[in-house]
Amino acid sequence: MREYLLICVVALAVTYLMTPFVRALAVVIKAVTPLRERDVHTVPIPRLGGVAIFAGLAAATVVARQLPYLKGVYVSGQMTGVLLGAAVICLIGAIDDVRELDWMTKFAGQVLAAGVMAYKGVIMLHVPFFGTSTVLPQPVLIGVTVLIVLVTTNAVNFIDGLDGLAAGIVAIAALAFFIYSYLLSYTFNPPNVFSTATFVTAATLGCCLGFLPHNFNPARLFMGDSGALLLGLLLAAATISITGNVDPSAVSGDQVTAALLPIIAPLAVLSIPFLDMVLAVFRRARAGQKPWHPDSKHLHHRMLQIGHGHRGAVLILYLWAAVLAFGTVSWAIVGGWPTLAGIAVAVVVAVTLTAYLPRWMRTRRL
Repeated sequence: MREYLLICVVALAVTYLMTPFVRALAVVIKAVTPLRERDVHTVPIPRLGGVAIFAGLAAATVVARQLPYLKGVYVSGQMTGVLLGAAVICLIGAIDDVRELDWMTKFAGQVLAAGVMAYKGVIMLHVPFFGTSTVLPQPVLIGVTVLIVLVTTNAVNFIDGLDGLAAGIVAIAALAFFIYSYLLSYTFNPPNVFSTATFVTAATLGCCLGFLPHNFNPARLFMGDSGALLLGLLLAAATISITGNVDPSAVSGDQVTAALLPIIAPLAVLSIPFLDMVLAVFRRARAGQKPWHPDSKHLHHRMLQIGHGHRGAVLILYLWAAVLAFGTVSWAIVGGWPTLAGIAVAVVVAVTLTAYLPRWMRTRRL
């Protein structure tokens, strides 16, 4: 645990310290988000924050190589693949932050990053399906790996619409993934099968926490595509490492949990980004628009329409992300009716605050 905490702190510190320098660079090279109809900010804000996040990740990997336990993460080559894939997707995103790229170029960059990770061993070895591990031909497994990266990176990119929203939700998801993989390592043999996922989530958590002070409302720097795509790729790497490399029946002796956990856990931990993306694609398809056509009907826009302020909307979405992520992890690790009862109470609280908090705040002002 101490080594993982050190990695988190290193990633946090480097990201926090690098962000002002990246902001200055963004201003010089005019990597600035223009004012668009769907945006909620009222002044142009520099973007390129993903470069600072990548610096935090890179520093964490350098430190990890010097640590007695975590240096073993590099034996399989998976961590090298994650770092190379992160570099590729951060570069594509940074170019897009400076000068807008067409969707095909960004799509090709995401596929390339996923391919690099797969080549270095970050790949679905089998597909968990209701308690069994289905081994498919390698080209199919590579395709599944690429699909997970594409879905996760774009899901994170979709929710990056309010100050601090994407960084905070990814931090919550990373912490939930970290707890899940770290606790499983105690009961799984060999325990180091979860080391890559645990390391990636610890570093991702640190990067997000280091970036948030600069990005929370009022933001001084946006993460841009360089940050959103990078964080999405890191969560995808953790998902692949946890879900696609372990037999679900070996994780839990309970048949129901073993059957559902590999499917539910990633979806629940990343539920807010996934839900926002699915709703956006469905909404745009019904309107005859392309899936990547921008609009102002994302979850965070709807929160503002309900009456939540900028910070309030972000905090409510944090709450929902935490309830779903930690609720699923607690059910997976602890289980039982008391856990389900606690999750139910948390959901009721989240629903109540979502629906009635703006009304209560207006009443107090009167």
